[in-house]
Amino acid sequence: MSKKADPAFSSKGFTNWKNAVERFERHQNSQSQHHAVTASAQEAAPINSQLSTACSKQQQNARHCLQSIVGAMQFLIRQGLALRGHGKEDGNLFQHLKYNAKDDVCLSDWLICCHDYTAPPVQNEILQLFGNCIVRNIAQTIQSLTVLQFSIIIDGTQDITGREQESICFRYVDEDLVPHEVFVGLYEVSGTTGVEIARTAVDVLLRLNLPMSCLRGQTYDGAVNMSGAYSGAQAEVKKQQPLALYVHCGPHCLNLITQAACQASSVLRDALEWVHDLGSLCKQSGRFKAMFSAVAADSEGPSVSLRTLCPTRWTVRGTAIKAVLSQYDSILTSLQEMAAAGSSTSARANGMHERFEKGRTVLGLLMALEVTEELECLNKSLQKLTATIAGMRCSIVCHIHSTVEKK
Repeated sequence: MSKKADPAFSSKGFTNWKNAVERFERHQNSQSQHHAVTASAQEAAPINSQLSTACSKQQQNARHCLQSIVGAMQFLIRQGLALRGHGKEDGNLFQHLKYNAKDDVCLSDWLICCHDYTAPPVQNEILQLFGNCIVRNIAQTIQSLTVLQFSIIIDGTQDITGREQESICFRYVDEDLVPHEVFVGLYEVSGTTGVEIARTAVDVLLRLNLPMSCLRGQTYDGAVNMSGAYSGAQAEVKKQQPLALYVHCGPHCLNLITQAACQASSVLRDALEWVHDLGSLCKQSGRFKAMFSAVAADSEGPSVSLRTLCPTRWTVRGTAIKAVLSQYDSILTSLQEMAAAGSSTSARANGMHERFEKGRTVLGLLMALEVTEELECLNKSLQKLTATIAGMRCSIVCHIHSTVEKK
């Protein structure tokens, strides 16, 4: 075939321009030209081009699958659902992706051959990126305020491993004078002294690029390490920013008032302790719980569960007290049957039956319900995210006036 090719179009170059049109038409219809065109069309792309195309397609598929995984995680954590289960494929995340893969061939193939993006370390990394993005947006919102002023709220507790964790929130007012309260994270501290907690607060401000000079308020509970005038966290912060006014947490003050009111009278104190013991018995003894449910169903309809009292939050005890008072006859009958059953908890049930038979206990519960119900309503108004100091004062005054009028 190469011998039949015209050298003017293959090797030497074309020079006969006088008869160019005729020569071009003849070459176009020649067998050598047809063979060259066919061979060129069938020629494979260079290996480097093929590898580049395959790599690009693989990256597109990986990007698509990663976006699907991130979207599924965002949905699950927004609903407060766990991502992982006991097994690799038992978790909510994998099952959610498996369901989405029914209409996504690329994701289906990816889940079969690749599990790297659904591994626990990758999940934790994505969650960390979510958290960093949210906190960064909060900081940018505060920084963009026309008048950059904000307050800080800190409260501490121990996690399940016994490590001290400090929750930090920021409070600011936007251009429409609407207050906002936002949570930015839990931070582990090396100690619970005022110096350590204040150092943590300052470190958070520096990391979020929020100027200390714009801090105008700080709110904590009344513990000495937080509210101390000389070595408390509020005093340490004031050394760096004197304009950061300290305000004792309103709901915490109300909780202390409720605790003092309930412990001031031995009648109230003893009655509340017996309610707590009754809730513990119902929680620990399945037999008593079944007895109580049966007795309540026969006399008063479906039973309301008996709960233990929260050891620290005094303003939320009204529900447990009301459950006891509304089912008092059923409780006495259940305790009497339990005492006569001859089980290991019979002596305990007999002692409780004697306590709840006394009018002193009923009086104490009625008095306690009167105190906790009134203050629980006030506590809810003080805990609103949009509450202000002026609004809190107004709520307290209105509550006092309404209570006096009722009496």
